[in-house]
Amino acid sequence: MKLFNCTHCDQVVYFENDLCERCQHALGFEVQQQQMVALRPQGQQYVAVHGQEQGSAYKYCANHAQQACNWLLPAAAVEELCQACDLNRTIPKLNEPEHIARWQSLERAKHRLVFSLLQLGLPVVSKTENEETGLAFDFLADEQKPEGEKVLTGHDNGLITINIKEADDVEREMARKNMHEVYRTLLGHFRHEVGHYYWDRLIADSPHLAEYRRLFGDERADYAQALQRHYDQGAPADWQEHFISAYATMHSWEDWAETWAHYLHIIDTLQTASAFGIRVQPRVGEEADNLTVAVTQDPYQTEGFEDIIEQWTPLALALNSLNRSMGLKDLYPFVIPPAVVEKLAFIHTVCRQDARHQA
Repeated sequence: MKLFNCTHCDQVVYFENDLCERCQHALGFEVQQQQMVALRPQGQQYVAVHGQEQGSAYKYCANHAQQACNWLLPAAAVEELCQACDLNRTIPKLNEPEHIARWQSLERAKHRLVFSLLQLGLPVVSKTENEETGLAFDFLADEQKPEGEKVLTGHDNGLITINIKEADDVEREMARKNMHEVYRTLLGHFRHEVGHYYWDRLIADSPHLAEYRRLFGDERADYAQALQRHYDQGAPADWQEHFISAYATMHSWEDWAETWAHYLHIIDTLQTASAFGIRVQPRVGEEADNLTVAVTQDPYQTEGFEDIIEQWTPLALALNSLNRSMGLKDLYPFVIPPAVVEKLAFIHTVCRQDARHQA
């Protein structure tokens, strides 16, 4: 994630802010310029008060009324929803205060996801625009299903369903323990499930398919049988040599989606580190020189993945060490073997090529 600042007073602000705490101007995210814009109210709309957009008139996305979005649209736009919120097909029932809080958390994660996809130059098309190849989200509660049924988080032809319980820290931690996972985050769910969507868009019936099968396996293997085998037998004993997670061993598609999610974890975290000018320079150990790095490159603009992974390894070590100093679990509790590096590099190449094609 890039760093953002208030265009009026230059205060560093978070991506989710809709108010500058220093100058008290309203803030909104302008998607075309990908920056936060300081605003003053003018009738039923807002006007940019400084910077390149000074004098431009905007309105907030309609979901700003529920504190679920801070993205802007041109004041004259017919649309009421921003590019990120237009992807929603179903949102939770907002007559429940608990649902509102969970939906707000879901939107924060989803907006970060959409920002990353736009940074990558990937197409972000809503199903309202293209039902066949578009993307949509259903955010559902178990009570919306027939009695005894549960909402299953997953992907089906561009429709991503997420159980809103995943937005509750306690519920998500219970699920993590029950699933024997080392890591489970709301943003991670979005990144994993959208990986399935982009497999359809970037890999299926493409020139990349042969290389994909070499790296990830044959996606034509029966998915239901693979799922049953995984839950009956678990992951192979040597899975850590070839996969980023035990779940990735289940089927070729899940290996892709898990690796895709980690690709987004890595490049988004590195972009944040680059924006802060972070330098890692361990002062002890024989390997100190190998772990010294200045995170200066924006990974979204980096051509070769080898430069990305060379920066990621020292940064992950530093971040894990900082977390342990706070009594927290490792921020990134994974070891990336060479086989997974090759898979990550493949994803990076595919995304770079598609971005050039879209340009």
